[in-house]
Amino acid sequence: MKIKYVLLLVFGVLFSFSVLVDCIHKKDKSNENQDSASEIAMPVEKQPNTLTEAEKADGWKLLFNGKTTKGWRAFNKESIGSGWAVEGDCLVAPGKGGDIGGDVVSEEQFENFDLKLEWKVTKGGNSGIFFHVLEGDYPAVYATGPEYQLIDDIGFPAKLEDWQTTGANYAMDPPENAQIKPAGEWNTSEITVNGPHVVHYLNGVKVVEYDLWTKEWEEKVKNSKWKDYPDYGKAKKGHLGLQDHGNKIYFRNIKIKEL
Repeated sequence: MKIKYVLLLVFGVLFSFSVLVDCIHKKDKSNENQDSASEIAMPVEKQPNTLTEAEKADGWKLLFNGKTTKGWRAFNKESIGSGWAVEGDCLVAPGKGGDIGGDVVSEEQFENFDLKLEWKVTKGGNSGIFFHVLEGDYPAVYATGPEYQLIDDIGFPAKLEDWQTTGANYAMDPPENAQIKPAGEWNTSEITVNGPHVVHYLNGVKVVEYDLWTKEWEEKVKNSKWKDYPDYGKAKKGHLGLQDHGNKIYFRNIKIKEL
């Protein structure tokens, strides 16, 4: 009887030990699976100046490849000329332009579109994004194309009017709820143009909304600095423009979807 009892006791101990080992193994396996899942879920940083497969399928295309200035040229010129260059992954304005001169335009023209890009300015910097720009006898991109203002609101050395701040429809409509990042940090801008309707976004927030070619628009033009430019904002299709206004500014991830 004692031998039988001892055998039963030994068997019970061995069985309990086996169950314990199995549980530990399953727990370790579960932790390994969780670790693997966490690794898979880790976001992969997107390379600048590239499109995802989803963006391509949705109709987006790049206007800057991150390597050359292809697709851009100087305003009213056949080539981009000197100054604008690729630095790192960015299309960079040289910072030598003035009120007239140094601006570049897209080789393509666009009518209705959604445009997105990232930009950063140097301290006190000033620039702009233009659309529906016409060339020929016009002196500058701003003679015809409405402007999405880009400027260092925080570090600009002079007092700015509200219609001069980042995200504004320059000299026409001031932005609302605009939150700009300091000079040297990346901002995201977006412009949608669909017929007469235009919307400006800054860092994901809608800041300006307006309609072209209405009586209200015409009155604003007459009462603004554009009153001496008879064809300002009248084109329904034209080039995109990027301004060199005497300060270095960096652009990347410039992409567009035609509507």
